[in-house]
Amino acid sequence: MVIVYSTPSCPYCSMAKDFLRSKNVPFEDIDVSRNQQAAMEMIRKSGQSGVPVIDFNGEIIIGFDRSRLERLTR
Repeated sequence: MVIVYSTPSCPYCSMAKDFLRSKNVPFEDIDVSRNQQAAMEMIRKSGQSGVPVIDFNGEIIIGFDRSRLERLTR
């Protein structure tokens, strides 16, 4: 399961979600600006309060790391 922790105004979040869509990777998009519990979960998983944070089947990716996502979506 892939989870993208994001906010509506974050351009890197949009880029990450567009990338995943282009690779036909299903994901759950969680808006941490509206969901405080999810924001705390994101911080617990990543140690980061910035977005995007991507939980790619248990592997945590901080930011839009295209090369890492490329590797994981092959």
